[in-house]
Amino acid sequence: MYARSGPLSFDPVLVGNREADAWAAYYRHEWRTFLTAAVGMVSAGFGMPPHRTLLGAWCVLRANQVWSPYPDNQPDAARAYMRRFYELVLLSGALAFEPVEAARLEVEWWRVHRAHQHSTEVTEPELVSALVDLYAYVFCARRDALEPAAQKRVDAMNLSDRWVEAGCHRDDPLLAAERRALVASYTALRAAVEL
Repeated sequence: MYARSGPLSFDPVLVGNREADAWAAYYRHEWRTFLTAAVGMVSAGFGMPPHRTLLGAWCVLRANQVWSPYPDNQPDAARAYMRRFYELVLLSGALAFEPVEAARLEVEWWRVHRAHQHSTEVTEPELVSALVDLYAYVFCARRDALEPAAQKRVDAMNLSDRWVEAGCHRDDPLLAAERRALVASYTALRAAVEL
């Protein structure tokens, strides 16, 4: 039997912890660890049956792998993998959106984050806005209610970026702070989608 969580009733602690694991694995290019974290994240966040969870996590892994190289990544391939992921999410019936647009918005916040990492011209409010765009579209929730969740996730990204700059060490206290910020972000997101 699979978890009874879903996109509107997820456990923010579990999802935040799994995303923290995935982010650390992403930057260390530990793809097997990333896949394990993605399975946990997709299961806890969307409550899909095991076969869809595994396929969805695989799509998330592949999207991140083709996005990872800098500066020569493959955004079209990342969007295609994320489109397939969002098609699987739709099968749960709990949400209603267009997978192509959801994938575009997902990879767009990745793009804005990467630009923010490498240029002071891309601002933190632009990154918050890109996340709010995705959340509002996927969850059909009010933008103003989603801003705290987006801001806390950006806070986690900033901690992650500092961790990367410091050498990606697993014992760095920045990872624990990032984990707390992600849990806070998902706690705020769940509160916003429950309104």
